[in-house]
Amino acid sequence: MERIQKVIANYGYCSRRKAEELLIKGKVKVNGEIITELGFKVGPKDIIEVEGHILEKQEKEYILLNKPRGVVTTVSDDKNRKTVIDLVPSNNRLYPVGRLDYNTTGLVLLTNDGELANLLMHPKNEIEKVYIAKIKGILSVSNINNLEQGILIEGIKTSKSKVKIRKIDKKNNSSIVELIIHEGKNHQVKKMFNAVGHEVLKLKRERLAFLTLTGLDSGQFRHLNPKEVKQLYNEILNSER
Repeated sequence: MERIQKVIANYGYCSRRKAEELLIKGKVKVNGEIITELGFKVGPKDIIEVEGHILEKQEKEYILLNKPRGVVTTVSDDKNRKTVIDLVPSNNRLYPVGRLDYNTTGLVLLTNDGELANLLMHPKNEIEKVYIAKIKGILSVSNINNLEQGILIEGIKTSKSKVKIRKIDKKNNSSIVELIIHEGKNHQVKKMFNAVGHEVLKLKRERLAFLTLTGLDSGQFRHLNPKEVKQLYNEILNSER
């Protein structure tokens, strides 16, 4: 017997967090009865229905996408904007692991493996995310120290990060900065730079764990191989020790 939100995620319907939202809204049935209890447990013989869909096991799929500018990192969009799902044809119900802003480019992982998605997104597992930001101005030593030690954003202190200056353009008063974090709060990177007085002009996610965009142009994607999937799980297991 397992908690129902975990089972829904493992079926590949959505992430565990989204499953909890659907439970609270009364969108989940087990054997014909609406279930709203987050701790409710189900077994292999139980029939689970989510938003009118009977859940069936899907073959796990893992896709790495180089997200272009002007695409939203959601399954659907009420403003009819192009989504990352539109760029990745699949017969499975995929969803993105975390989000990138509309105008932020770079690495997005899409999957129907809810358990892996949840593990990758949980801050306690400290999965590295590498961003390359073009910012206004030039970071001072004090700015770098503040970013690396953690700064207050809306009353919450960010975890420690790593900062590296890649390029300085004194003529145009701008810099290219590499920032490594393992959190994924809403607009976090932009808010971190704004907190030390620097506006982000362009932003790209270059790496997630060991995964990079090598060989992928903007808008292109590829499937992860079994070895890469196993390595992702191993990185998470090693971080928990």
